[in-house]
Amino acid sequence: MDERAAEGASAGLQWAGFRQALTPTVLVATLGYFVDIYDLLLFRVVREPSLLALGVPDSQTLSVGLTLDNFQQAGLLIGGILWGSLGDKRGRVSVLYGSILLYSTANVLNAFISTIPQYEALRFLAGVGLAGELGVAITLVSEVLPPAIRGYGTTIIATVGVLGAVVAASVAKLSSWKVAYLVGGSLGFGLLLLRVRLAESGLFANAADHKGASRGNFLMLFNSRERFGRYVGSIFMAIPIWFVIGLLVAYGNKLAAALGVIGAVTPADCILFAYSGLAVGDLSSGLVSQALASRRKAIGGYVALTMVGTVIYFTSMRGQSASAFLGVCFLLGIGTGYWAMFMQSTAEQFGTNMRATATTSASNFVRAAVIPMGMIVKAYAPTFGLPQVVMAIGAVVFTCAFVALALLPETFGKSLDFVEE
Repeated sequence: MDERAAEGASAGLQWAGFRQALTPTVLVATLGYFVDIYDLLLFRVVREPSLLALGVPDSQTLSVGLTLDNFQQAGLLIGGILWGSLGDKRGRVSVLYGSILLYSTANVLNAFISTIPQYEALRFLAGVGLAGELGVAITLVSEVLPPAIRGYGTTIIATVGVLGAVVAASVAKLSSWKVAYLVGGSLGFGLLLLRVRLAESGLFANAADHKGASRGNFLMLFNSRERFGRYVGSIFMAIPIWFVIGLLVAYGNKLAAALGVIGAVTPADCILFAYSGLAVGDLSSGLVSQALASRRKAIGGYVALTMVGTVIYFTSMRGQSASAFLGVCFLLGIGTGYWAMFMQSTAEQFGTNMRATATTSASNFVRAAVIPMGMIVKAYAPTFGLPQVVMAIGAVVFTCAFVALALLPETFGKSLDFVEE
């Protein structure tokens, strides 16, 4: 009886935490991440039909798709540094306005392209715009919520936000790729109207009192060995997420065929199932982190689950049905659902004068890790085989993630009222 009462009390505390965290800032940030993920994943969903419509032969869609993906990831990388620095210099809210205006415009224009160079330019610009959304939003939410419940706020943002990918896959399946881009751009412009009422972070305003502290200086992440270690460790613990999303899921149709899966698998199906799992993972990882009062332990458990899912993906799919393969994509989605905790942990590790710079750029360095991974695939898959090359990349990625987690400090409940000197 006492045990049941304890469980009920714990559930009650979790629910109370969610209700406290459900502020207007969290709600708007949640809608922002929903649109961000819709637009970020949309290219992967419509990659093949859009390339075929532009005259790219089916045999070249993998190579051209990887190149276009690299343009978007390069934009994310540059945008992560740009928006993060501006977020610490000019404020969190103004950056959210600028980033959403850029990526919404780029996605509307994507519906009217007729050549691959146009596609490349617009995916780059969309990437620059998309880079500013989540990192700055997590920074803002982390600074306005009390330490005990800010994990709940991040969990709400991530859990609802990742469903943007599910909607992107559904819209793409029910309409043309051009309509899917127009829907994404329109959602962004609608969100821009909601952002008008967001208030700036009080911690950001207070940081101005520290006259000797440089604000938004990206190079500060590299001029201290200890600070650089925190930054690099934060990046490496999250790269398994984009190893899964950028390779195992985005190119799931190619890998399924190479692994001997029976039946047709489409990129839209892979994204639909993976991101449905990711919503479950983001919700559960947030609850686990709060229950354990630890970011590191929760993240470590989800990295391990992702690794198990990856092993199953590569060793147990021969002769299996497309449905079984998509079930593994769902499992991988659950495992990679620690994205919110990664962002939260990164925001908690850095001072107010560097928080947006570190959080926004780190998340986009993680996304941009798809660039070297894609280059390795393009260079060596024709010789050694696509599954073999991707497996080798995975072995390196998971090893680096576990090493990084072992070295990073715990940040749960940490006060964020400090600056980097």
